[in-house]
Amino acid sequence: MIRVALAQINTVMGDFSHNAATIVAAIEAAKKEGAALVVFPELSVSGYPPEDLLYKEGFIRAAQRTVDKIAQSAHGITAVVGYPQRHEGKLYNAAAVLADGRIVSVAHKTELPNYGVFDEKRYFASGSGGAVTVNGVRAGITICEDIWVAGSPVAARCARPDVDMVLNLSSSPYHLGKTGERRRVAAAFAKKCGKPLVYCNLAGGQDELVFDGGSFVCGADGAVIASAREFAPDLLIADVPLKAGKAAPENRMAPPLPYPENVWEALKLGVRDYVGKNGFNNVLVALSGGIDSALTAAVAAAALGRERVWGVAMPSKYSSEGSVADARALAGNLGIRFDIIPITDLMDGFDRALGPLFAGTAPGLAEENIQARIRGNLIMALSNKFGSLVLATGNKSEIGVGYCTLYGDMAGGFAVIKDLPKTRVYDLCRWINGQPGFARIPDNTLTKPPSAELRPNQKDSDSLPEYEALDAILRLYVEEEKSVVEIIALGYDGRDVGRTAALVEKSEYKRRQTAPGVKLTPKAFGKDRRVPITNRFIDGVEAKEDSE
Repeated sequence: MIRVALAQINTVMGDFSHNAATIVAAIEAAKKEGAALVVFPELSVSGYPPEDLLYKEGFIRAAQRTVDKIAQSAHGITAVVGYPQRHEGKLYNAAAVLADGRIVSVAHKTELPNYGVFDEKRYFASGSGGAVTVNGVRAGITICEDIWVAGSPVAARCARPDVDMVLNLSSSPYHLGKTGERRRVAAAFAKKCGKPLVYCNLAGGQDELVFDGGSFVCGADGAVIASAREFAPDLLIADVPLKAGKAAPENRMAPPLPYPENVWEALKLGVRDYVGKNGFNNVLVALSGGIDSALTAAVAAAALGRERVWGVAMPSKYSSEGSVADARALAGNLGIRFDIIPITDLMDGFDRALGPLFAGTAPGLAEENIQARIRGNLIMALSNKFGSLVLATGNKSEIGVGYCTLYGDMAGGFAVIKDLPKTRVYDLCRWINGQPGFARIPDNTLTKPPSAELRPNQKDSDSLPEYEALDAILRLYVEEEKSVVEIIALGYDGRDVGRTAALVEKSEYKRRQTAPGVKLTPKAFGKDRRVPITNRFIDGVEAKEDSE
């Protein structure tokens, strides 16, 4: 048996002093708990993912100096910390073993992920792992992807008779279903090696990524015997049994959060860290009375505190009295500041200015979008004047098909729900209203038909398939990479599928200009999905045409 501490910390990218202080404090806390070994997340010294900061030699030197400094605090305990290391001319994703006030050894990551949001082959060389011996217990060191690749030599190294357990330093970002996926992968690796596995994950927000923590230990049979809480820093102390068949001790078990509570916590953490780590004190939300802005404001108030959230309604002559009332009611429920800036006079001014050039044309999309752009200008003016960050309110369904206005409702510094499909927006809002003690989203916001209110009696369904169908098609086309033909074969309406696919590809230029937002699904728009803007290919359309 060995007592291990899993230091699930929240790092700040490039803030080496902050990260060092956090790591040293965790080392001391682990010592007080009687741990012989404390494990930290992947690249915990620098923050993850550093991206092109890794091309800056000053960044690499700062990381090394920081590890040297942290090592001086490693007395009476062994610590394993992640950092980028330059070694013999190559850069490695590394784990330093610290003991007796010095760096004892360094392990290098073998498997480098190069898919989705990961670009590690762009920066790192592949290494050959490493190990640490503590109180006669030998632990193989793996780093994140090392346990995910079938057929990797890492498993064979960890299965050797002289290895008693496996450590895994991870910075694994959240998406729906990821907790179960991680545990299945870790369990399979532990069983394959026949060794218990200690999995320490990062906790915190970094740009669009949220690292949800949830660190755990599984026995040699793959069963989880200790687990940390999710979406927050934690220090998990676990007594790890080394002999197969020995009963697991009574370790702390924090159960994974269910849907949609896990989405709520991911959004809160993403907003809190993006706002705080980028130096903003307050946020602005344009409140339309609709469900997307309501959820965005609710998340912001929960993440930051109501005193740091400012809601602004900007009604036009097409805005219903009910929508303004819903926005006011929401602000009252949340306890946030609320102001109204009518835009009808501004619309009239645009009509007069553009009238001579628009003469002879029928009113349409251009006139509708002027309203959205007036609102974008006003909310950004408030941001410039008072230094508050604007939170954009578009959801994944709208952004996916371009049902949004550049420099209008897309204006903002952080797009909170940009990876949350509309149907899941409703799921989360209903969940919020079912929680005791939570500020309530007005019932009318949940029950009225979605509308941009840019023309009389407008509804989203006038321009788009119903959201239940649209979200299913988007999931299949974007996240599962199914072709138009394949989706139609699953029973979806051919016209809806073809139109949705065409809108997705046509709208790529808009999405390139959206603010970052919390990644929630297995494939978010942005780093997860990289397609050309100039592109006439729609997967499955040519096959369908060939068959006709």
